[in-house]
Amino acid sequence: LKEPLLIGILNLTPDSFSDGGQYSQTSLALKRVNSIIMAGCKIIDIGGESTRPGSKDVDENIEWKRIKKILKKIKNYKFLLSLDTRKTFVMHKALKYKLNIINDVSGFSYDIKTIDFLKNTKLPLIINHSKGEPKTMQKRPSYKNVLLEIYDFFENKIELLRKAGITHNNIILDPGIGFGKNLKHNITIMNNISIFHSLGFPVMLGSSRKRFIKYISGKNDSNIRLGGTLASSIHAMMSGVQIMRV
Repeated sequence: LKEPLLIGILNLTPDSFSDGGQYSQTSLALKRVNSIIMAGCKIIDIGGESTRPGSKDVDENIEWKRIKKILKKIKNYKFLLSLDTRKTFVMHKALKYKLNIINDVSGFSYDIKTIDFLKNTKLPLIINHSKGEPKTMQKRPSYKNVLLEIYDFFENKIELLRKAGITHNNIILDPGIGFGKNLKHNITIMNNISIFHSLGFPVMLGSSRKRFIKYISGKNDSNIRLGGTLASSIHAMMSGVQIMRV
C-alpha cells in the first residue's frame, strides 16, 4: 500500500463503548456510512455485537436483526464491507447481501465452524489477537512477553488456516489493542508494532478512542479522546502500519 488504508467503524449496537445506540435507526446508520466514505474510508466495518471489555454474548438472531436492514440498503454501494462478528451464522446470513472481509475478534476460536466458512468462501480475513472472553479479558491480563506471545499466536493461527486449506494471502493481522491488555501491554505493542511486519502480512491497528488514551490523557469520555487517537494513529503509520481501524 502506498498510503495507509482506513477502515471506518459502524457499530449497530446499543452498548458499544464510544457510540452505542447512536446508529440503531437505519436512516442514521446510512448517514454514518456516507460520512465515513466522504472521510476517505475504503472499507466499512459493521458489527451488531459489542465485544468491549465487560460485554456479554449476544444471541446470534439478535445480532443478525441489528445489521440486516443496513446490509440490504448498502449492498450496491462501492465500498468494501468488513463484517465484525464471531458467529458463522451471521456470516452466512450476510453472504447474500454484501460481504468482502471477515473480522472476527476472537481469532476464529469462538465458533468452530468459522474456519470452514472461510475455506469455502475464500473471503479475506482479519486475524485478531485477544486474551480471554470480552466479559473477563480486562481482569488483570498478564503476559511473560506480550510481543512474543502475540507473534506466536499469529504464527499458530496462520498455520491453522493453511492446514485447513486456506491458501490465499488476503490476511490482515490485528494485535488487538485493549483486548486483554493493560496500559503497559498496549504501549509496548504500539512502540514495537513493526515486529509483526516480519510475518509478511499487512498490519492493522485499532486504537481509536480506546481506554488506554484515558489513562494517559485523563480524558474519561470516549468522545473527547480524539487527540490520543490521532497521536497513536500517526505513530502507527510512521512504524509502517498499513491499515487503521477508526
